[in-house]
Amino acid sequence: MDTTIKQVEGFPDLVKNMKTGAVINTNHDAYAAAKKRATAAQKQRDEIRNTTREINNIKCEMHEIKNLLTQLVSKQ
Repeated sequence: MDTTIKQVEGFPDLVKNMKTGAVINTNHDAYAAAKKRATAAQKQRDEIRNTTREINNIKCEMHEIKNLLTQLVSKQ
C-alpha cells in the first residue's frame, strides 16, 4: 500500500490519504447502495414536486370554475 494511504484503525473499509486528509470508503457495495438510496430519494422528491404542481393546477382550475359559476348565477 502507498505510504500516503493508511488504514483507519477500527474501520476495515476506510483508508485515509495522509497528504490530503481525505477518508475514503473502499467498500464498493456500500457506495453503490448509497448511490441507489440517493437516486430513490431524488425520485421521490421529484414525484412529490410533480404532485404538488398538479394539485396547484387543479386548485386554479376549480377557482376559475367557481368564478364562472358565480358569473352565471349573478346574470340570472
